[in-house]
Amino acid sequence: MKIIPVFLPQFHRIPENDEWWGDGFTEWTNVMSAKPLFKSHYQPRVPLDKIYYDLSEIETLKIQCESAKKYGIFGFCFYHYWFNGKLLLEKPLEMLRDNHDIDINYCISWANHNWENTWTASPGAEKTFIAHDFDDENDWIQHFNYFLNFFKDPRYIKEDNKPLLVILAPNIIGKLNKMLSLWNGMAIESGFSGIKFISQSAMSQHSNNWDRSLFDYVIEFQPGYTNLRKNGWQKFLLISGALNHTTKIKKYLGIKRRLVGSKNSLTFFDYDETWRKILSIKPSALNAIPAAFVDWDNTPRKGVRGSVCLGATPDKFYLYLKKLLHKTHTEYKQDKIFVFAWNEWGEGGYLEPDERYGYGYLRAIKNALKDHYSERSTI
Repeated sequence: MKIIPVFLPQFHRIPENDEWWGDGFTEWTNVMSAKPLFKSHYQPRVPLDKIYYDLSEIETLKIQCESAKKYGIFGFCFYHYWFNGKLLLEKPLEMLRDNHDIDINYCISWANHNWENTWTASPGAEKTFIAHDFDDENDWIQHFNYFLNFFKDPRYIKEDNKPLLVILAPNIIGKLNKMLSLWNGMAIESGFSGIKFISQSAMSQHSNNWDRSLFDYVIEFQPGYTNLRKNGWQKFLLISGALNHTTKIKKYLGIKRRLVGSKNSLTFFDYDETWRKILSIKPSALNAIPAAFVDWDNTPRKGVRGSVCLGATPDKFYLYLKKLLHKTHTEYKQDKIFVFAWNEWGEGGYLEPDERYGYGYLRAIKNALKDHYSERSTI
């Protein structure tokens, strides 16, 4: 059973973030400045021993990978940012590629959304820092050749001689099928049997304006997938803070339904209830991959416009993950679970040790896997 957390690389300084967000900005900037917004609100979140690491340092990456493997994590899914040849936050992933002594599996998720100031902007006043031109067919070739450097790495996750490539929001790519067909053909020319394409975003899974035929898997990415499925468009978008005005909703989802306005106060949802929903749903498709979530609290990014999941603990995570492992094996017939997340500190989803729970969430991963295998061996 392969546990694959998503990995956010925004823990090192880059010139673009200095310009857009202020000198020295990293994800830690939001995390360290977070304030408790109600009684018992667990903010700010503080990493264990107050180690606010720098992901541009190779020793940091080595320690993280060693720790992940020690606790049973199969590999990471690294977010990748490509804007028509312009890379952002690429250093950690490239360091991993270039240092073969780091013993961890990995794959790539192309986070193909525009970069905007949605954390701080009021609805309707968003500013785009950098955007995509998905129609540039010459760029598709350049982008594949960049991927190829990683696909050739023996540690890159493959199935049937096909590297796994996750695309966060495929529904916003106009010439999606043509691009994927090109990439698949180039992979075959490079000695692979093709590419296994995977869609990730919960919003993509519930959007009907794109062709899923070239995708081998869809991730039921949590907590967004379940909240969206159970609560409807408007409530989910308010909970996630992902989208906040009608124009952007139409742009990203390709839907006509009108959704209302902005959120000016905190939104809450319950950890246990959300996990019960996750464990009650049937696979969304024959090729669905389930996902787990550690916790959720995006108030470090969005302040009083944010949303908070109440009731998360390592003990609960262990119990729910153990049940999801069984469900993955018996219902999904899968051997993979994606996890939100390894280090999404600004959204409250992290397995990394903190001052409150120590290594509790990592021990939960290890113990859930151990118990799952033990129970299967007695069947």
